[in-house]
Amino acid sequence: EKHLIIKRRYQGPRSCAYGYTTARAGYEIRLLVAAANVQAQIGQQQPCEATLASARGLYTQYAARLHEDGFARADSPGWQLRQIASAVPIARSGTSYRSDQLLDTDVRDATNEGLGSVHDLIIDPATGRIAYIIVARGGIFGIGESFVPVPWENFRVTPNVSLLVLDSSKATMDAAPTVSRSRFAEPGQFAQTSQAVETYWRAHPVAQPASR
Repeated sequence: EKHLIIKRRYQGPRSCAYGYTTARAGYEIRLLVAAANVQAQIGQQQPCEATLASARGLYTQYAARLHEDGFARADSPGWQLRQIASAVPIARSGTSYRSDQLLDTDVRDATNEGLGSVHDLIIDPATGRIAYIIVARGGIFGIGESFVPVPWENFRVTPNVSLLVLDSSKATMDAAPTVSRSRFAEPGQFAQTSQAVETYWRAHPVAQPASR
């Protein structure tokens, strides 16, 4: 079963990322909860309960390790606003990022309003560079989400990649082109989809503060 497969992924050697050798713990928890939701909808009560137990255990383990390492709670007063104020343009940050640092990271605007979370990264096949971040929005436990591609250079990143900042608005994101959960474009249609995305974001430019 899916939850058992995911659990086994954490039984290998610990890495520097709190013992998780694949994606962010938050991303894995989100997948587990989404799987449990599907199991509940089709009447698989026992697998659903087991999957939720796996999610709770992973969350408890991850939270305990963060607490041991002295990390402050992300919802403490003013914490996120301080992080946002210190964010720098991601394309000019001079830092390299692993995909597991970015997946499931919250995306917020300059006033700390939530815009979604990072679902995926899209590579331009012509350049081999990251072209877009796919922002997952709405839905419940990963079900019913929309997926909005936003140009990589539009984002700012906070210290330790705790948040991504997009100086946009919910209304702009609501009206933006979307893609499917599993793919950015149909085979051979990358250029056409990319053109639609670029046209939209040129018409809705994102203001970038000067680099610090």
